[in-house]
Amino acid sequence: MDSPTSGAAETSTTRIVARSSMMDSFWSCGLSGLRIDKENLKRKISMPQYLRVAIREAIRARDLSYAGYGDVNVGGRVEPPEAPMVVFVNSKSGGRHGPELKHRLQQLMSEEQVLDLSSVKPHEFVEYGLGCLEKLAALGDTCAKEMREKLRIVVAGGDGTVGWILGCLAELNKQGREPIPPTGIIPLGTGNDLSRSFGWGGSFPFAWKSAVKRSLHRAMTGPICHLDSWHVLISMPGEEDIEPPYSLKPAEHCALDPVGYMKLYWSSYGLLQGLAVEEQQPEKVTCYEGVFYNYFSIGMDAQVAYGFHHLRNEKPYLAQGPISNKLIYSGYSCTQGWFCTPCVSGPNLRGLKNILKIYTKESKGSDWKHIPIPSSVRAIVALNLHNYGSGRHPWGNLRPDYLEKRGFVEAHFDDGLLEIFGLKHGWHASFVMGEFISAKHIAQAAAVRLEVRGGEWKKSYMQMDGEPWKQPLNKQFSTFVEIKRVPFQSMMIDGSS
Repeated sequence: MDSPTSGAAETSTTRIVARSSMMDSFWSCGLSGLRIDKENLKRKISMPQYLRVAIREAIRARDLSYAGYGDVNVGGRVEPPEAPMVVFVNSKSGGRHGPELKHRLQQLMSEEQVLDLSSVKPHEFVEYGLGCLEKLAALGDTCAKEMREKLRIVVAGGDGTVGWILGCLAELNKQGREPIPPTGIIPLGTGNDLSRSFGWGGSFPFAWKSAVKRSLHRAMTGPICHLDSWHVLISMPGEEDIEPPYSLKPAEHCALDPVGYMKLYWSSYGLLQGLAVEEQQPEKVTCYEGVFYNYFSIGMDAQVAYGFHHLRNEKPYLAQGPISNKLIYSGYSCTQGWFCTPCVSGPNLRGLKNILKIYTKESKGSDWKHIPIPSSVRAIVALNLHNYGSGRHPWGNLRPDYLEKRGFVEAHFDDGLLEIFGLKHGWHASFVMGEFISAKHIAQAAAVRLEVRGGEWKKSYMQMDGEPWKQPLNKQFSTFVEIKRVPFQSMMIDGSS
């Protein structure tokens, strides 16, 4: 066992704790909780017609002049709903339940409040839908003003979809357009670790028609909590041809300093001694940036995920649901050398220690520290949530004496820290995912810097929140990754209450 975990029962806290898979299943199947009256629910969450139409037309035309559509409600002639709500549905997530769910949601609220992500993108809603309410409020519409303040968002999709929408909502903070609508989740993805962490369940429920009503009721009444998000900046030499996932965008400005990294590396070994380190820099540098909420990883786990995603895209008929996805994923991992490294590939090159250096900051204002990588580790994960890999807990519930000995603190998703752990190989990962042991603990960090250089390696694999990509490596120049916490915390609805 890599590290001791607590065997005693945990005391109750005000924080959300990860539920077991069994409890997830019972909760999401709707076997507990009060009976929700359909008409009463619809009355509480449906927007007035004139506002629904104004929002819809503003989004369609991409023009805020539609904020004057109909009469402005000056003087409070129209009462706002108790809990106005907008639902985003990703019809491509998980087992393709989206179309049926969309129809059911439209029965439970107005049609205009259910947005299909294939036709309405979240940034369009933020700019024009919320902008419409804000403009009407500025014109004196008290109903629009109160709705904008009370609005809640529900996302029917997987972790990637939820992260996409959280990222768009975060733009409101940058623009000074507060409050930020809190977000609830109806899980449609394969892993649904964000959903699990906030008490929304780990899978699309069997008794889904009644469960959807309960989900909307919980989204209406659930308390608000916070979620850390993490900014990733990648700097690579030259103009490498890569296919970045949706979560990564070209960066206009790259603030990484390769020479500073070299000085950091040598000083960590006490070899700098006040001398300047001269490091030749590439003529051209390409940068990408993005945000993750769940995890960032590099190594074999990302390689397996990359192959699985391409297989699913080439043969979509295989993706019939979360269970079939997990079976295919497990089978595919056996073909990638994750469980048994092919001899021809050179086993000595498989350890990340050969290509990767890690530096961390333990807290804001602290110094960077070089963290040695165990030679056996073939995948490294920086984890933000309680859950990873469909509800597993690789960090474990560690005993207080072990936490003190290692200088760790209890892990939470709003503590400003990432838990960094390693996976050695497929067999080790299987025992970790089965929760027989915890993963290889490496560090807890408020910021992380990675330096990757190819040598015999031509490429590596990375992923953010389940979106993998193939990262080309250069033998002469390093690729740098910097991870820092975003100052703004996302607003989430606690679905466990």
